[in-house]
Amino acid sequence: MKKNQIDRVWRWQITASAAAALLIACLLAVSFGPVNLNFGSIIRTLLGLPNGLENEDRTLLLELRLPRVVLGALVGAALATSGAVYQSVFRNPLADPYLLGTASGAGLGATIAITNGGGDLHALLPIFAFLGGVLAVGATFLVAGRLFADPSTLLLAGIAVGSFATAFQTYLQQRNSAALRPVYSWILGELTVANWDVVKWAGFYILIALFILIRISKVLDALMLSDEEAYSLGVSPQKIRLIAVAAATLATATAVSASGLIGFVGIVVPHLVRGLTKRATNRSLLSIAFVGAAFLVIADLGARTLLSPAELPIGVITAFVGAPFFLFVLRARNRGSQ
Repeated sequence: MKKNQIDRVWRWQITASAAAALLIACLLAVSFGPVNLNFGSIIRTLLGLPNGLENEDRTLLLELRLPRVVLGALVGAALATSGAVYQSVFRNPLADPYLLGTASGAGLGATIAITNGGGDLHALLPIFAFLGGVLAVGATFLVAGRLFADPSTLLLAGIAVGSFATAFQTYLQQRNSAALRPVYSWILGELTVANWDVVKWAGFYILIALFILIRISKVLDALMLSDEEAYSLGVSPQKIRLIAVAAATLATATAVSASGLIGFVGIVVPHLVRGLTKRATNRSLLSIAFVGAAFLVIADLGARTLLSPAELPIGVITAFVGAPFFLFVLRARNRGSQ
């Protein structure tokens, strides 16, 4: 077999393994909890076969656990894929999906919705968080001065916009101290509000964004080179960078609006997949999406079961795993630069 054929077969083997890991994670997540469900009964219920779950167990599976697992998988895939893309766009292995102010903007939007206190909070919060994240990234490009700004300028602009949004959010929290608890609960991440309506609208935007990113994954590798080298390969780095950032922002803002701020997924998963495969390429974005989905589904299972019947914020679980991993990557990077 030729080298490109071997690479293609190898990539699909990795992707198939990642998809299998996601399937196993989802089965575990819908099976275990304060009330355990039988594997066989779950599969028969999902396939519409006789002798499946009935009554309360059926409702628990189809209306509570399954939408939560599907939403967790969508959010994990969005954050992991966006993180990998941002690392290529900014040529920085420590970049994450919140780099351009998405998290701070979404946090500010959510805080405005919570402290406003009017209307249906479950309906307002995702909308305000989504708009806040998108507007923050738009402000980042505005501060940078142009759409096709270089990565370092965008990075500095994102830090400035994020700092301003965080400062305003803190001001609102201090003015509305009674709302601190729900704000902090949302900031730490949660999938407790998952239902099929949330899954539908979040899945629509996230799948569109992931389709775009995976579609351009081959040319994304050119962003890891200098702009001059990318031009020599027939790639317009500014155009690809803008498309990549727009799609990654759509995925990230949607994920944040549906689940709150869940950290470290966008750093841990891309490095984990690239470390296992020994290949730093964006052609593995589909595998990264599957592994990100499986990672967050398992993290949510831990959040639901470790202190059962109480529940930990999912962001606490990802931080326990991600913070040491982040330090490991940072240390490895420093060693490589010496």
